[in-house]
Amino acid sequence: MSRFSAVTDNPHDGRFNQKTGILLTNLGSPDAPTAAALRTYLREFLSDPRIVEIPRLVWMIILHGIILRVRPKRSAKLYESIWTENGSPLTHITRQQSVKLNSLLKEQGYTNTEVVMAMRYGNPSIEAGLEELRDKGLTRIIILPMYPQYSSPTTGSTFDAVSSVLRKWRWVPELHFINGYHKNTRYIESLANSISEDLEANGMPQKIVFSYHGMPKLFLDRGDPYHCLCLQTTRLVVEKLGLDKDKVISTFQSRFGKAEWLKPYTDATLAALPDEGITDVAIISPAFSADCLETLEELEGENREIFENAGGEKYRYIAALNDRDDHIEACLLYTSDAADDSLRVD
Repeated sequence: MSRFSAVTDNPHDGRFNQKTGILLTNLGSPDAPTAAALRTYLREFLSDPRIVEIPRLVWMIILHGIILRVRPKRSAKLYESIWTENGSPLTHITRQQSVKLNSLLKEQGYTNTEVVMAMRYGNPSIEAGLEELRDKGLTRIIILPMYPQYSSPTTGSTFDAVSSVLRKWRWVPELHFINGYHKNTRYIESLANSISEDLEANGMPQKIVFSYHGMPKLFLDRGDPYHCLCLQTTRLVVEKLGLDKDKVISTFQSRFGKAEWLKPYTDATLAALPDEGITDVAIISPAFSADCLETLEELEGENREIFENAGGEKYRYIAALNDRDDHIEACLLYTSDAADDSLRVD
């Protein structure tokens, strides 16, 4: 028999099947609303150099000497206030998104596509998600971080984590990384739909506040495009709805530390509006694809209290897109664009 004959006992038979794995990711949550679980989660989160950009030695002393001794207990109480029978809202909603996206892809004929969820920090990890996809026999991976507006601490950090895992693989699959969708037509439509439904049910407020997660202004100064992408999202939604620009404000929430962050600040804005005669507001946070601590506790609770204590009378939070059908359909287009070049999206 020729030494060039086909080998029948090939350990990789069945792996070259053009299966596409989609890793749908978000930031993550602690495993439980306890100080111990928060300490583990915050240690991983705050050790990421994309999250805190100060000299490592100085930061590690602060992190381990002060923050991880004090913050876990306080943060655990906040998580406890939003925890559900399904656990962390963010983890549960992200899992629902992945299940619905997987089903929709199958309905649309993408039978060789598998969706797996993962979290940048906490569980299930990026590594666990990638390994699950590898075990399913994929030959290419689409990474879909559920951050509409690119930023270094979120999307960039996800790319770091994926790269760290794949550099250890013998066989690196074809990779497509979706680094944002802040102006995608279907995303803008989904946001506009959610606002329209609220306005139809509750009427037009005096102001609609678009509250985005904040970041240190230093990041913008060093070239991070996040601030500009957020403002572009607001503009596109306002144009889609035909809103008066004077009825809309873009703000930034969730400050940490003493450094200057992106302005205007959500809490300070809400505290000042009643003095300007604005006592009826609706607030939405387009940077969050799923409701989480920053929306359910900070916007629904803390910022509502700030506004009402300042004299505000009507305050309502418009939920994140979560697993709305139009949101999942938008996700389908982001991923099908990468899975099949015949389907293109803006």
